[in-house]
Amino acid sequence: MAVPKKKTSPSRAGMRRSHHALVAQAHAECANCGELKRPHHVCSHCGHYDGREVVAVGKALKGAVRA
Repeated sequence: MAVPKKKTSPSRAGMRRSHHALVAQAHAECANCGELKRPHHVCSHCGHYDGREVVAVGKALKGAVRA
């Protein structure tokens, strides 16, 4: 079984984890209502996508992003 010969220093561990930072999710403005929505997703506020209504307005979207 492979076992480390030396203890990994906090500096080296931090350098290894430097790419593990969380990235902010992208948001775009809905062309119909102006609410923030995820790009390439149906708007959770008005139910429009690509210039047309895809989901009825009264129906709640599962996993929708609201700002």
